[in-house]
Amino acid sequence: MNKTSKRILFWTPRIFCILFAVFISLFALDAFTADGNMWMNLIAFLIHLVPGFILIAMLLLAWRWEWIGAAGTALFGLWLVQVNTARHNPVAAAILGIPLFLTAVLFLVNWFKRAELHNRH
Repeated sequence: MNKTSKRILFWTPRIFCILFAVFISLFALDAFTADGNMWMNLIAFLIHLVPGFILIAMLLLAWRWEWIGAAGTALFGLWLVQVNTARHNPVAAAILGIPLFLTAVLFLVNWFKRAELHNRH
């Protein structure tokens, strides 16, 4: 494996995870309503950011231990698919689940190729 492909394999799941955390955090903006007061809107906004915070915390752990990234993103994806399927919204389940499952596979490949990716020679 050449140096460029190692870098791509190392960075791709991490970038996907960051982008997905930003994407789901955008949904927190719907917490702001015209009829609520500022403090209630702020509290609702912070509560809506919790999934993004969880994903970022998982990413910080996955930076060192890729298996946590594989398991964490797969479980997060399963949870999002289950929630959206229960709401009879299979399109949202696919839109939210597929990127997380792809990220989980990439973290898994990172874990299996850990020695090769972290070899500095």
